[in-house]
Amino acid sequence: MSDTHFDLVIIGGGPAGYAAALYAGSAGLSVAMIEREKVGGTCLHRGCIPAKELLETATLLRDITRARDFGVLTEPGRLELGTAHKRKHAVIDQLTAGVQTLLKRRKVQTLAGTGRLTADRAVSVELNDGGQTSVTGECILLAAGSVPRTLPGFDVDGKLVMTSDEVLELPEVPATAAVIGGGAIGCEFASMLRDFGTQVTILEALDRIVPGVDLDVSKALARAFEKQGMAVRTGVEVQGHTPRGDGSGTTVNVANGDDVDVDLVVMSIGRRPFADLLGVDALGVETDERGFVKVDSYCRTNVEGVYALGDLIATPALAHVGFAEAIMVVQDVLGEAPVPIDYDRVPWAIYCHPEVAFAGLTESQARDAGYDVAVSKHRYVGNSRAVIIGETDGMVKIIAEQQSDGRAGRLLGVHIMGPWATEQLGQAYLAVNWEANADEVAAFIQPHPTLSELFGESVLALTGRSLHG
Repeated sequence: MSDTHFDLVIIGGGPAGYAAALYAGSAGLSVAMIEREKVGGTCLHRGCIPAKELLETATLLRDITRARDFGVLTEPGRLELGTAHKRKHAVIDQLTAGVQTLLKRRKVQTLAGTGRLTADRAVSVELNDGGQTSVTGECILLAAGSVPRTLPGFDVDGKLVMTSDEVLELPEVPATAAVIGGGAIGCEFASMLRDFGTQVTILEALDRIVPGVDLDVSKALARAFEKQGMAVRTGVEVQGHTPRGDGSGTTVNVANGDDVDVDLVVMSIGRRPFADLLGVDALGVETDERGFVKVDSYCRTNVEGVYALGDLIATPALAHVGFAEAIMVVQDVLGEAPVPIDYDRVPWAIYCHPEVAFAGLTESQARDAGYDVAVSKHRYVGNSRAVIIGETDGMVKIIAEQQSDGRAGRLLGVHIMGPWATEQLGQAYLAVNWEANADEVAAFIQPHPTLSELFGESVLALTGRSLHG
């Protein structure tokens, strides 16, 4: 590497880091990106992509088991997990190669090693090959990502107790499993294992699963899981586990209920920011009590010229939010006066079965914010496309601001649970973020028969008139 000074030095090559590198490169900035493992970060190698690949395997297996209902005769579905992992790694390799090609085209200098802040806008790099170098930048972006959280009494051994890192390389399908944590990641793993044939118990400390979604959707998802044969236990406090003498399984100790005897424990209680190796203390970069780097609405830290983004900061831990923060940061570096991200309206996608997707406020959040609200709820059981594909569990719920004349006005939030909900969210996300009102959205024509008609029906009902609802 001939250059040692850059417009931008980025520590971390995950979604936030590599997105910043690509966007800055396309704007003509000189960029150095330091990554200690693989470009693509957790999302590409141990998160979003491998999880969704295995969830797609689970979907296909589920479809095969019910193919006879459609008049298609097949052999009984049988999972060959080794082949599934092989395909998963092929997908990861293809996408990784694509990112690396883009970085090369944008003339991003990628350093394989561990970066640490040493002085004002200077970074020392301990290279993976044993060497050492140093780079400086007009601005520094911290994007070191996160690692799984664990609980006391649950030492991760990769056999009886796994985090997301290990379960995505699951060597065989367990007969029984306890998923500790009923958030988005926990529900995805529970759904995947259930479709693989595992008897699953979800143990959640809060009073409901997927606590970030609207309460009606959370309740509906719990009912759908239970109908599939999962046990969903909320308000549960776990206190470690007791392995069997032969090492074949373990018993999860529950403080306020019956213990759970399982072959595998999946620890899914979220992730913590991984600022451990960045040297933030030496430079005086402030962090909070949970370890998140403190930033303003433009992701600027308290140290001039140093930004932090992605999982390092206390914003939604979503790859697409990392992308958006990367764009905003680079625009700020360029002096383009970007609009700060409205984190209350970002899109969320949970790929369990049924899927869940939402944007904007829940009903309770809207009421707590002081809005008078109008609510519309419609279920997929009456949607023709859902009936055709045999996936009628779920609903669309829309929260709108109720105007002084009693009519529904601006859409404040849209929550969807059902088939391909993650792909249906697009028009709802745009409506919420463009602050469209019910009359405006209802005027648009939905194609028939489609799953997305249910969103249209739900909005139409907010106008005081409807067709099928």
